[in-house]
Amino acid sequence: MRRTIGDVLAEAQARLQRLTPREAWDAMQRGWLLLDTRSSDDRQERGIVPGSVHVPLSVLEWRVDPTSASASPEIAGHEDRLILMCAGGYASSLAALRLHEIGFTRTTDVIGGFTAWLEQGLPVTHLR
Repeated sequence: MRRTIGDVLAEAQARLQRLTPREAWDAMQRGWLLLDTRSSDDRQERGIVPGSVHVPLSVLEWRVDPTSASASPEIAGHEDRLILMCAGGYASSLAALRLHEIGFTRTTDVIGGFTAWLEQGLPVTHLR
């Protein structure tokens, strides 16, 4: 029988120690780094989490892996303390599991993504 994307997502989320938005914010205060994988348009329209780093999903692994020629200096030293956030908490789960597969096994994501972050009234700044 063919698996659905829902099956793959459920399996990914079951393997992660996912964080609520509040838990993610608290983890950031303890040195974890939030990677915002949302589109530039969504970030411009709805705002960003202060202290987060924007990394599009299309280049995620190359920015995180310190051995990559395209590694992000903003991520350096945080590779074992990464929290991913997308708009709704789905794509970030799949992306976190991809990072697990290349050795970044503490990577997790935010339940409900940026939408849940906003709903919980957590800090947001707006781009100009």
